[in-house]
Amino acid sequence: MRKLLGRIGLARPVAALACALAGAGVAYLSTSHGPRGDDAVSRAVGATYELRGRVVNVGDGDTITLQTDGGQRRVRLASIDAPEVGHGEVKPGQPFGQAARKSLEAMVAGKTLTARCYEKDQYARDVCDLPGEGGHTVSWQQVDAGYAWANMARHGEYLRDASLPGIESRARDQRKGLWAQAGAVAPWEWRYQCWNHGKCPTSGATAAP
Repeated sequence: MRKLLGRIGLARPVAALACALAGAGVAYLSTSHGPRGDDAVSRAVGATYELRGRVVNVGDGDTITLQTDGGQRRVRLASIDAPEVGHGEVKPGQPFGQAARKSLEAMVAGKTLTARCYEKDQYARDVCDLPGEGGHTVSWQQVDAGYAWANMARHGEYLRDASLPGIESRARDQRKGLWAQAGAVAPWEWRYQCWNHGKCPTSGATAAP
């Protein structure tokens, strides 16, 4: 009986010690060896981070490439969606896709700037606001010029600047940029209907100005 009690008495402190060591190991891994850098920062709720670099490429009306000290970073402009440029026969471009790209290029190409970023998207692009003229963001300027939509996909899940729907409405009323055409199709609808399901308008309707 004494031997049995001795074994039980020993087992309890040994188990407690093992649990304590395991907890310390988890804490060590999470604080010292967890994800570091922009990815970790961008996952924090409400957190932002900065990227500074020179604009070395403008892919379309809402996507650029920054050359930073750490290498090239693809940046998706926050809160907007510009008409798509073409990516081969399977993914034809939208009207005003090239015009939107040229508008963005005129504003930022070759400039060194600091982007305020929020997160990474599913394509590993940094989602950021770029500083523009008059205290506005470049996203605001693209919408104001009529070369981008306020991004209302998924009921506005990607919209960070709540002023943009009103700016878009004003550009639409003034028939700026892409709003000079009738029946403009939002890019998220274009990708879904045309690129994903092959239901594209006729070739004449897809020709960019």
